[in-house]
Amino acid sequence: MNNSIYLRRKNKVVVERGTQSLPDTYIAAFLKNIEALGYTFSEDLLTALRTLSLDELTAFYRATVETLAAMKGADYQFKPFYPNFPSQVQEMSEARLYINAILHYLTNRRLDYEKRERTPLLEDVELKVVETGAIEDFESIFTRLAGGSASLSAADKADLGWFVENYRDDVYRLLPEEIPQKENLAVIGALLAAHTTGAENFLRARVRTATDVLRLAVALSNGDVSLAEAAKFRSFKRSERRLLLELLENCGNVAEDMLRWKKRWIRLGERLHPGEFPKKYPHAFVGFDVVRNDRPFKTFNSRIESALLEKDAEKVVALLAARPGDFARRLDHLLRLDETKQVAILEKFAARAAEVSTPVLLQVKTHFEHRGAGRALRSFFPKGNVAKVQAIENRLPPLGDAVCSAAADICRRALVERFAKLPRLGKCYLDERLKDYLVPFSQRSASKALRTLVRGSRLPLPAANVIRFFLWWKNGDDRTDVDLSGVLYDENYGYQNVVAYYNLKDYGGCHSGDIVDAPDGAAEFIDIDIAKTIATGARYLLMSVNSYTEQPFRDLPECFAGWMARVEAESGEIFEPRTVEDRIDLAADTTIAIPLIVDLVDRRVFWTDVALKKWPSWNNVQQNLAGISLMLKALTTLTKTNLYDLFALHVEARGEAVNAPEEAETVFSVEKGVTPFDLDRIAAEFMI
Repeated sequence: MNNSIYLRRKNKVVVERGTQSLPDTYIAAFLKNIEALGYTFSEDLLTALRTLSLDELTAFYRATVETLAAMKGADYQFKPFYPNFPSQVQEMSEARLYINAILHYLTNRRLDYEKRERTPLLEDVELKVVETGAIEDFESIFTRLAGGSASLSAADKADLGWFVENYRDDVYRLLPEEIPQKENLAVIGALLAAHTTGAENFLRARVRTATDVLRLAVALSNGDVSLAEAAKFRSFKRSERRLLLELLENCGNVAEDMLRWKKRWIRLGERLHPGEFPKKYPHAFVGFDVVRNDRPFKTFNSRIESALLEKDAEKVVALLAARPGDFARRLDHLLRLDETKQVAILEKFAARAAEVSTPVLLQVKTHFEHRGAGRALRSFFPKGNVAKVQAIENRLPPLGDAVCSAAADICRRALVERFAKLPRLGKCYLDERLKDYLVPFSQRSASKALRTLVRGSRLPLPAANVIRFFLWWKNGDDRTDVDLSGVLYDENYGYQNVVAYYNLKDYGGCHSGDIVDAPDGAAEFIDIDIAKTIATGARYLLMSVNSYTEQPFRDLPECFAGWMARVEAESGEIFEPRTVEDRIDLAADTTIAIPLIVDLVDRRVFWTDVALKKWPSWNNVQQNLAGISLMLKALTTLTKTNLYDLFALHVEARGEAVNAPEEAETVFSVEKGVTPFDLDRIAAEFMI
């Protein structure tokens, strides 16, 4: 049992009840200390804790506080350049701020300012309630992660790894019948191969394509299973080589599938030595011969492309009928190919739509529902372990509204028919606010965070007058300077100003001072007074973190950022864990991160979690304004499938809508029931 995972993922813990009856003073002290972190305990959990011995309570206390503090970032000392931020910066002249900065840059020393006593935190912060959990519920985390239809984040993979390493052969009882996501199959297969005795039988029953085998080899080599980046294959044991070749031998269309990743297979062949087993694995041997020696081979995709160049819609549709997923992805192109064939194309697609995966149907449905909405930009998140976003001008040729509506309706009907076969949900309450939260199609590049959300989701800004950004980092192998910036744009996405190390106060904002060396750790803060900033004409506030010395974040022992909502800027400590709304680890192979964007006027926070390699020239926000402005517009105008639409399909298919959560057997909302933060459950139970 790992209460740290359970607490972090579900806000629950398991406590084995004892026979003691501890005095209230111990429990009260425990509660007071976790209250400072923004948490409290349910009545049932308090009752269970009273039955523990003092030693058991002490051990539970230490583990719980350690986990909660790490979640908020409170396990580090936050010492900004100006210890009496924000008033100290606001009261200091521009000349003195400039001189202090120069002295710091010349000497690397921080100036010796005495920290004044601060008033206690006067804000009324709503505490999160930690509930009592059960072993079965804890174990369901593994089952849902393994059986989900979305790719896994690094944190998800680490949690899966804990289960496999600790449960070993017993983990097979937790595995779902099907693992629909191929990347996840590779990750799980590699974990099982390393820590259990039944991996070979598990893989033989589930590996079906050559690309499945390639992903498995990548996972065994600790590479990127999305295949966005080439892997450096390790030397495999003879038993592993035979297993990979056996799995490949039993796949269909081996040579054709291998040609999709020709160079990767050539590299993998150097490790597998298929020439040693030409008779035992003949199909695999032929496949390697094709990719290595450029043997003539006409692939399915080449036939499709030839038919598209000929603008032969009937031929393309006839070919795609055998591959419904590709049919769905190419549907827009097909409908533009020949207007006279649109009805026939839609009829053929409708006949095969039931065979298309749920994630693809959802995305195609949303695409056609919003295709004619006049979007200026089309935004894409390329595959890979780094969260990138690309935006291009929307130049899709027009397609009639009736055609788009018909295509979207085919997807909708296929989804409703599929969901209707699932267990009944009874009376359902569906929260309108779920329209602001997106469906988790891919979480592979999601950073570890206090609240894991889908990129592009929009959260309400709490009742606050000040937004406080924070950053903490520690040097890597060399001196490391990481900079925190707040970039301001108007309602038309026009740049206004930036609060950064070179502009400590402006536009209602205030920076805590630039620190350029962090051998023992360093912190920077930015305060944005919402009312004052809006009065200047600003609307969007973008949080940016730049590695000025250009070390990638992954090379630092620790680097994280986040934000707090504060009513009074001078009330409480500069870093108050209980006011932390979000905390995000910066650990990607990048030098620039954009964790979030705030719409100050609509009081909404856009969860972006975007990581960028770098732009040329000088590594700060001022030199990257064109790229950041485009990204701002792309991320605040995303049109993706939201949770409201997904859950509405389930209610239509297997439930009955009611108007109040009290009347419902199944609740879909932001606060309780199935929430936007239950990503593993959504991917495993509502995207199948």
